[in-house]
Amino acid sequence: MNLARVVGRVWATRKLPDLEGLKFLILQPMDLESSDDVGATLVAADSQQAGEGELVYYVTSREASFPFDRQYTALDAAIVGHVDRIDL
Repeated sequence: MNLARVVGRVWATRKLPDLEGLKFLILQPMDLESSDDVGATLVAADSQQAGEGELVYYVTSREASFPFDRQYTALDAAIVGHVDRIDL
């Protein structure tokens, strides 16, 4: 799992039928220890009703389709949880 901050939302008027009804958010990956931004932003499907500015954790690859009813949906990343706090 990876840590990120939600920085925006994607609006798509046309999608694959398997993606209908899914909300897509723009994520800025973060470093767990320093909370610094790392890497380029990415788009992830939202399974947790996250909002802009929230800390979330996400998965990539095949696991991205697991939170949704439609297994094997064409997704590269999905938000799978909210981060309440980080204790190191």
